[in-house]
Amino acid sequence: MKRRDVITRIGTLLDAQDERTVGTSMRIPEALRDAAALAVEHLHVAPSTTALTADALRSRLEAVVLQAALDSHYREHPKARPSLADLAVAATQLDGHPLASRPDVVRRAAAEIVKSRPDADADDVLLWAEAQAAVAG
Repeated sequence: MKRRDVITRIGTLLDAQDERTVGTSMRIPEALRDAAALAVEHLHVAPSTTALTADALRSRLEAVVLQAALDSHYREHPKARPSLADLAVAATQLDGHPLASRPDVVRRAAAEIVKSRPDADADDVLLWAEAQAAVAG
C-alpha cells in the first residue's frame, strides 16, 4: 500500500461516525494502567480508562497522520518547508511571546544558534533570542 493511500485510509477511519466497538487485549505497563485509573477516578479526565486510552490513541494517530502528510508534502515540494527562523517567528506569534514584535531578533538568533547547535528547534531559538535580548538590555 502506498504511503499516500495509508494516510488517506487512516484519516477516513478516524473520521468514521461508526460507533461500533471491538474487544481487544492490550498489554500495557502496570504503572501506566494505574496512572490512567487515577486520572479517570480523581481528575475526571474521561468517563473510563477505556475512553481515555481510545482518546489518547486517536490523538496520537491524528498527529502521526498530520506529520506524515507534511513530510510527504515537503518531499514533493522541498522549498515549501519553513526555515527554523520562520518556525521560531511563528511560535512567538502563536504564543504571544514578547519577541513577537521583534522578528529580526528571532531570525538573527536562528542564524546564530545553528552554528553551534545544528539540530536546534524553535524553542532553542527563542531561548537564545531571549538571552541575547536580555544581554542587550
